[in-house]
This record gives sequence, C-alpha cells and structure tokens, in this order.
Amino acid sequence: MAKEQEKVSFGTRLKQIGQVFSFTAKQDKWFVPLLLAAVLIPLALTVVLVIMFGWIYLPIGIMVTLLAAVIVLNLRSNAAMMNAAEGQPGAAASLIENMRGDWRVRPAAASTTQFDMVHVVIGRPGVILLAEGNAQRVRGLLGQEKRRLSKVIGNAPLYDYVIGSDEGQLPVRKLRTTMMRLPRNLTGKDVNALDKRLGALMARPQMPKGAIPKNMRPNKGIRQQRPR
Repeated sequence: MAKEQEKVSFGTRLKQIGQVFSFTAKQDKWFVPLLLAAVLIPLALTVVLVIMFGWIYLPIGIMVTLLAAVIVLNLRSNAAMMNAAEGQPGAAASLIENMRGDWRVRPAAASTTQFDMVHVVIGRPGVILLAEGNAQRVRGLLGQEKRRLSKVIGNAPLYDYVIGSDEGQLPVRKLRTTMMRLPRNLTGKDVNALDKRLGALMARPQMPKGAIPKNMRPNKGIRQQRPR
C-alpha cells in the first residue's frame, strides 16, 4: 500500500520556495531579471486598468502577476536543476524518483567501483535501463544487465539509454521528456507483477565489478579464522 503523503505546513512550503529561489538565483543569472519582468509588467498593466475601468481589475491583475511569477520560477528552477545535475553520479535515478507517475526505481542495480552504474526503472512503458559513467564500461554493464533481466521480464518492452552529452547519449535535461513520451505498453497490474519478479531477482545484491577498495576488504585476521 502506498504511504499517505504528509501534509506540508504553510511555513514549510514558504521555506522550500525560498530555498528554490536562492538555488536558482545562484545558478541562473537571468532568473532575477526575468522574475522582475514577470511581476512588474502585469502590475503596471493592472494599475492602468484600475485607473481606466475601476478596482474590479485589481484581483485579476494580482492573480495574473502571481501566475507569471510561478511560471518563471518553475521553468528556470527546473533548468537550473538540470544543469547542476548533469555529470553527477546517480542524477538520472534521482530525477526519475521525483517524477510524477508510477515509476519504480532501483538505483545502481548494477555498478562498478569506478562509479559506473545502471539504474533499473519499471513503469507503464516497460523496463528502462539508465546507464551512467564511462561510455565504454557502461556498455558492457548494460549488456550484462539485459541478459540478467531477460530471464524474468517476459514480453515486457526493454529500453536502454546511456546518460551523457556525447553523440548517441541521452542528456539529463532530456531524460524526463523522453520518459514521458514512451508508449504505455503495460497496465498497472502488469507493472506490479513485473516489479515483484524483478524484486525477487535483485534480492541478492551483486558485487561491484572491478578491484575491491582496501576499506571494503575483510580483515586479515577474519580471513584466517576457520570454524572448529
């Protein structure tokens, strides 16, 4: 059963808006000028309409001003977040987890010690593999994950993308649009059944490919212990 969404207080919501505003202003030099234009232009038109036709246009002007400000904040903050996320490990999985809709995300279902990773996403389109990291290494990692998943996904469509800015790769900024444009091939029941099968397959964690870092190796004394 899905967890009930916690109610957010008005003060918390204002704090979140302030954090988004501050973050966007630091990342986007055009944000503040565009926001000022979105506020001042409707306000100026509202003043003119009030002077010419009366106070009836005041609430309409305020609503239009607020709407314009929200649109600018939403568009520019999304663009700023995409720019900041580009090149960050795990950015693709985090983005999908915050998308609207029924998306089941398993971050870093396959990975290497060099921070190459393949995220498995289950949704109405089917199974989507998102690879992040070195292009040559993740191609091999994608192939291994396809072979592993083919045992349980049956006829469900399988899509795969390498996240990056090079030719043939999918930029992070286009990931959300690409996911939303995929055809809805499965029903909700199909998604639940597929999620259970993949959950059983992935219950045993895979060891990362590559050399094991020293801090992850077992203690020498422990390796030498034997059961009596």
